[in-house]
Amino acid sequence: MKSYRKELWFDITQRRQYLNITPQVNACLAESGIKEGLCLVNAMHISASVFINDDESGLHHDFEVWLEKLAPEKPHSQYKHNGFEDNADAHLKRQLMGREVVVAITNGQLDFGPWEQIFYGEYDGKRKKRVLVKIIGD
Repeated sequence: MKSYRKELWFDITQRRQYLNITPQVNACLAESGIKEGLCLVNAMHISASVFINDDESGLHHDFEVWLEKLAPEKPHSQYKHNGFEDNADAHLKRQLMGREVVVAITNGQLDFGPWEQIFYGEYDGKRKKRVLVKIIGD
């Protein structure tokens, strides 16, 4: 069994942002040479998530509206965590959207259903952030 690991770095320009990282994960898979196995993709920051969904701008807007209803950014004073930081909402949003995904690898391809793509969701950005890709298999 082979193992592959790579960190992907992203310059996040907004506080909250969604990036389709499927092309970068596919490049990792090709680089790994693994044809059958599993691919783990996880956020390396507590205020970010990795999830699978459709790459549709209306849906991304809906995520933002839904998350803001459940864990509004402001007022910052509503959160006990916000003593030294102002990102308690980002931690909560991450819990809702998830930390990682695992995708089967079949015949050297990510084994997706229709329309599935891998996304990085950032909820406390405006700086460099990273994602871990770990692939195991043969």
